[in-house]
Amino acid sequence: MDISSVQKLCIDLISSAVQRCRLSEDLCRLSVVLKSSPPIIRVSISDTGTGSCLEEFQDLKCNREGIGTEKWDGLLSIKTTSISDNKIYHYHLNLRGSVSARRLTRLPSILKNDAKFSGTEVCLSISETIDALLNDIKHYFQKMLILKIPSVAAELVIERGDASGLRCQNVFLPNECSPLNFSSSNVERLKSGLEEYVLKHRNSLNNKCDSCFCSREKLKISSGVARSMESHRSPGLIVEAVIAISEHSESLCFRSSGNKTEVLHFKDFSPSSVSIASLNALTSIDWRSYGLTLVSAVDQVDHALIEWESLPPYLHIDMVIHCYHKQFPGKCKYQPDRHLIKKGVKLALDDLKEKHTGLLLSAHAVKICSYAPDLASSIAGIILSSNDVKFRSKCSLLLELSQSQEIGKQTVEDRIKEKIISVIETNDRKPEKIKEAAPFLFEDDRPQDLDPADLYLEEHEGGDDVFSFPD
Repeated sequence: MDISSVQKLCIDLISSAVQRCRLSEDLCRLSVVLKSSPPIIRVSISDTGTGSCLEEFQDLKCNREGIGTEKWDGLLSIKTTSISDNKIYHYHLNLRGSVSARRLTRLPSILKNDAKFSGTEVCLSISETIDALLNDIKHYFQKMLILKIPSVAAELVIERGDASGLRCQNVFLPNECSPLNFSSSNVERLKSGLEEYVLKHRNSLNNKCDSCFCSREKLKISSGVARSMESHRSPGLIVEAVIAISEHSESLCFRSSGNKTEVLHFKDFSPSSVSIASLNALTSIDWRSYGLTLVSAVDQVDHALIEWESLPPYLHIDMVIHCYHKQFPGKCKYQPDRHLIKKGVKLALDDLKEKHTGLLLSAHAVKICSYAPDLASSIAGIILSSNDVKFRSKCSLLLELSQSQEIGKQTVEDRIKEKIISVIETNDRKPEKIKEAAPFLFEDDRPQDLDPADLYLEEHEGGDDVFSFPD
């Protein structure tokens, strides 16, 4: 989603307000008000978080080419106070000023009269269409819902002034009841947020789509968390990855995404652009080990777009990647780490494979599974054609088939095929480094140190062994 420089500036200011709210130990309110008096829009961004340090505004860049003087004069009005302050400080910051010392103007302060509160209000006046600005800010808040930040109640309000007077409209009030409590981890909130995002068709609906998700089995979701070591160049860095796979085979409202996946990105609890490290991580994963074939991963500014080869039309994959610093979120500068991002995504993929049998089978496992019907038919033929009643009885017992009635060949084949596929799936879920030889389909209770010659004699002398088949 491409946005103009003016809109990006407003979103950057909102992101700063979110960080101030997160740093506060109390419940906070974030309010964005767009007051329209054509051709001017007055934007007010206020929060009850920790007071602002002016450095965060000094770091803002005003691109003269990106934002012309006809759009914005470069002036920010800032009012801020901390809980320990006895005044509300008021500043004007001119981002178009060429001399740093002349950019900041201190205005008269307001006494708090012993009141204890903190907060910041940032105002600017711009010449922009309200619809363009509104759409981008709504899109920002809709993405913020995925994080499920517990301590921030946000609202987006439009005030329109015309001949009939002032009209006020609450556009966005994302203050829904959440089953999560304040002690829930960040990754648990991210999982819950992505789940709601998918159930509401990427937040295009107000409620869950019961047509597409009549059964909870249609949505499978998992997560992975990677942390940097203290010896790492960015100690304390955390990467959380959440992946959701949804099935819509009988959906009336689902439309095929054309084998594409949007990978949403967050940095320090705010939507972010796609980093080069993230793109490199996504393209370096061995997707074929998860039954997927990557065609491309492209930067789309506010998300990465992955294209798959031959993804079933009823299947859709959603993904979120969040990078933040454990101790100083939003307070220190760092670059996302490719290896950590890759590790987080792979942990989420492995978790999906572990929890859901048959999901994300590797290309190799899928190929082996394709031989299972023929192999099962051959083994069933050997069992059913045997005249050894004791042998057939033991096979029935191992296959968990009833011995009190005649068992058809198809039933025996199906049961053997299930066992073969189960062994393949079990082994495929193990990481490559710890994979072992696949287990036997049927257990053999004969001594493991039996000499091959003795084994041959035992088999041809009608020994009471249990017939076994390796996979």
